[in-house]
Amino acid sequence: MFIDTHCHLNILVKKTFEDFDAPLTPAEIQHTDLIVKEAARAGIHKIVNVGTSLPESINCISLAHRYPSVYAAVGIHPNDLTDTWKTDLAKIEEYLEKKEEHKIVAMGECGVDKHYPGYNLHRQKGAFKRQIELALTYDLPLIIHSRDAAEETYQCLQEFKSPQLRGTIHCFSEDYRWAQEALSLGFVLGIGGTITYPRNEALRSAVKKVGIEKIILETDAPFLPPQFMRGKKNHPKFIKEIARSIADLLAIPVEEVERITTETAEKLFKI
Repeated sequence: MFIDTHCHLNILVKKTFEDFDAPLTPAEIQHTDLIVKEAARAGIHKIVNVGTSLPESINCISLAHRYPSVYAAVGIHPNDLTDTWKTDLAKIEEYLEKKEEHKIVAMGECGVDKHYPGYNLHRQKGAFKRQIELALTYDLPLIIHSRDAAEETYQCLQEFKSPQLRGTIHCFSEDYRWAQEALSLGFVLGIGGTITYPRNEALRSAVKKVGIEKIILETDAPFLPPQFMRGKKNHPKFIKEIARSIADLLAIPVEEVERITTETAEKLFKI
């Protein structure tokens, strides 16, 4: 059985960006029912549903309560930060205080993103460090978002280096140098559909050097689908395609990819 360690069910079922950061409607919940059932039929027996803002983190908790196979990660994505990020994180902490009740298994996704013009690096780093503090306070792994900002991301993490610091580098997309940095800090690499993209040789080279023991599988649904689905919405059920690509790359049976990545994810998220 597989684990999708990073997806956004509550975003997958929304039709437009204008629908984000709002409670799920009955129709959206009904759609989510179908996606979770579809994932189960495809052999995905656990899903970590990841928050990107206060409202979407609350949606993640709501869905974790609804489905035995779904767990919640809560946090604020660097591109979703607003002037209220401090009070938003204070409200998220109220849920963290009851993390077992709410099936919260990770903090994130959080990090640094310099991809889009107009980013506020000071605010991003401040919010990121606060979320690292919360992860350590509540003994949770981190789900790290880092885009065009490896230096800044790992500098922040280095400030908190400790045996308790751990997590996954979501959608790992750097070269082997940064893979080594992540592993040295106690993190594993989240590998998704981008491993199948023809031009992603640097990622495939890094994965070959790291090996299967420090990798977990993710879809990032509805984003970043495998190559054969480029341009369409991604779904948790496509985790098998990612596993097959990794198996081919490492020249090992797909069953071994399934077993080892599942064991690693279960240990990391305690699920």
